[in-house]
Amino acid sequence: MPLVAGVDSSTQSCKVVVRDAESGALVRSGSAAHPDGTEVDPAAWWTALRSAIDQAGGIDDVAAVSVAGQQHGMVCLDESGDVVRPALLWNDTRSAGAAADLVTELGGGAAWADAVGVVPVASVTASKLRWLRDNEPASVARTAAVCLPHDYLTWRLTGGGLDRLTTDRGDASGTGYFSAATSAYRQDLLELALGATPALPRVLGPSDDSGRTPAGALLGAGTGDNMAAALGVGAEPGDVVVSIGTSGTAFAVADKPSADAAGLVAGFADATGRFLPLVCTLNAARVLDAVARMLGVDHDRFAELALSAPAGADGLVLIPYLEGERTPNLPSATGALHGLRLANATPAHQARAAVEGMLCGLADALDALVAQGVRTERVLLVGGGARSAAVRRIAPTVLGRPVLVPEPGEYVADGAARQAAWTLAGGEGPPNWRLGAMQRVEADPTPGLRERYTEARDKIVNR
Repeated sequence: MPLVAGVDSSTQSCKVVVRDAESGALVRSGSAAHPDGTEVDPAAWWTALRSAIDQAGGIDDVAAVSVAGQQHGMVCLDESGDVVRPALLWNDTRSAGAAADLVTELGGGAAWADAVGVVPVASVTASKLRWLRDNEPASVARTAAVCLPHDYLTWRLTGGGLDRLTTDRGDASGTGYFSAATSAYRQDLLELALGATPALPRVLGPSDDSGRTPAGALLGAGTGDNMAAALGVGAEPGDVVVSIGTSGTAFAVADKPSADAAGLVAGFADATGRFLPLVCTLNAARVLDAVARMLGVDHDRFAELALSAPAGADGLVLIPYLEGERTPNLPSATGALHGLRLANATPAHQARAAVEGMLCGLADALDALVAQGVRTERVLLVGGGARSAAVRRIAPTVLGRPVLVPEPGEYVADGAARQAAWTLAGGEGPPNWRLGAMQRVEADPTPGLRERYTEARDKIVNR
């Protein structure tokens, strides 16, 4: 049986899975850490990829490979293919002012939503390119091509020149200069952002190949991490994938593009030829990490504390904007604790408020998807944060929908492997892998919880 490999080059690490191309059965895997920070030399991703491949037993016997990567990161290359400067990552907020300038210059959020389905915020690539134009003109002068993290790694695997740079609709749709609706770049918006029009990766179809590795493995188009996660869990229309990782995301597979003038919903493409309306929050699993650290407990004890407190935490509300926030767009915001009283000044209440506050931010994301006409019948809960028993138990009381939790896995890497198998086999769609059963969790929403959160949140929003 042929083997395929899927890569997840995320913010924090690189993971590689090797699976049977026909059944999806896991054969082996490996991982390697990425450096911390909101700007990273892309060479570190390449080093981590090679280390993760080695840990996975190599890929010389693999027939096809696809790379999924963190969205939005700005990678600038010179004419020789050398990196011009460290890549600015999606969670680097220094470009918030640049994003606001771009929105104003095109005529507001509605103009951007109509043009590309995405209203610039600090995380979007176009905003980072504007920051570069305003702050590092010498870097702009050296830039011959701009690509994304997954594009860079796919390109390094080909060993080719700049003309070999490729991407896919899914990842390209997060740049701010590619329209998911028309499947075309907007060179005018690239020039608006950077003041120049460097080369951009060629956009491949879902099952197209980008060439071969030196060892002969076929290279899939690759995609963004959220698009790969949707492939990895087998999301269907009516499913909303809520991913609790470094960031929090809520996204759904849709048959038509989205154009949200308010900028809450990003009108992305998916990795299958359809669309992936998505809402992203900056604050997710690390909120739980931070509060557990404050309480001096590990994650298992943190979950026990949270589940020992009553639903609603007796009125204690955490607004979890610990690193600013993207949805709503408040890059300079800080977290806040509301409703603190003697009766709820306990570790258990604080743990419960942290879980509920983080989930309330994602419930707001679900509301934004519904406002765009997206079907949200059930939630597929994934990501590192979903491994918490407290998150799984509390999620339906906050989100107000049945929650299904897939077996723990590397959903992004699995989605990339599924795309690689599709590239290898061809056909109308990806292979119908079934990677494990899902645990179903249901509960009634907690009265007043969302309302208290909204009241506290609006005090920050309306400052």
